[in-house]
Amino acid sequence: MTSIRHFPATHPLPDWRNFGVMLRVLLGANLLALAVAFVQSPGIADWTARYVEMAALVEPLLLLVLGLLAGLRNPLRALPLRLGQACVVALVAGLAFAQHLFWQSLGFGDGGNPLRPVLLAAAAAVLLLSYFELRARAFSPAQTEARLAALNARIRPHFLFNSLNAVLSLIRARPQQAEMALEALSDLFRAAMRDPGELVSLTDEIALGKQYLELEKLRLGERLAVDWQIGVIFPAQPIPPLMLQPLLENAVYHGIEPAPEGGIIRIAIARRGDELHIAIANPTTANGQHGNGNNIALANIRERLALYYDLEARLEIDAGEKNYEVRIILPCRKTSR
Repeated sequence: MTSIRHFPATHPLPDWRNFGVMLRVLLGANLLALAVAFVQSPGIADWTARYVEMAALVEPLLLLVLGLLAGLRNPLRALPLRLGQACVVALVAGLAFAQHLFWQSLGFGDGGNPLRPVLLAAAAAVLLLSYFELRARAFSPAQTEARLAALNARIRPHFLFNSLNAVLSLIRARPQQAEMALEALSDLFRAAMRDPGELVSLTDEIALGKQYLELEKLRLGERLAVDWQIGVIFPAQPIPPLMLQPLLENAVYHGIEPAPEGGIIRIAIARRGDELHIAIANPTTANGQHGNGNNIALANIRERLALYYDLEARLEIDAGEKNYEVRIILPCRKTSR
């Protein structure tokens, strides 16, 4: 199996193309504008009106700045940290000055000192950059890797134990199949012990999921049916390890095992625009309650997605009366960053 060395983005200069970064910048800038409006307002009654006036000036500038920074992300992050930060502050100040002159040329504004909006914009940029630098230090590579290792460690025992039980059940009755199953189990062990700082290809993750389901099929027989629906994908698309397997294990444990007649697990994987969609669905039964074990696995995957992708990835659950479906949406990236 191939792997890609990767750590979640912890560069002190933000990834301006990341949705989470954009959202934090928008919220932070608007909170600062709200605070400035409060200071400048003669009374509480005038606070909202003053903020609306300020927002009309701040929002266009903010969107323009984010667009330019997204385009300049790679050159800026290639610079030394302080120089990169200085370039961001200079860009924000320059655009604020240009916006002030533009509004003055159209006859808007109070004709005040142009240094005022420039200084306010530069101060806001400095505050936000300081926040992102502190946040990057809080999520340093060593700390992030340790957290990912802990999360992976919580996943490993469950499926290794279940897989080993599946093999043990075959040793006496079907020794030849047990030998083949042990070979597959060795691959599962290697995947489980993988460095948590590595991404794996989508193809390898699918292959691992198929191996796991084959082991479970040896144990459950005809009760377990699997329907793989793989659409257009990038086979080398890097994704975090052990994304599919815990969800497949939950589908078997909560959807197939409690039902005497068994059922079908459906796995749909496809690329939609700039997103990779993974959906795993299993039948629900009266005896198959999605209990605490299921919630732990889902919380584990959700936290790992946040560490790798911030707000760009999400996990959704659709719990119906007859089916239980988990969907993972990831940004499509051909290479790690």
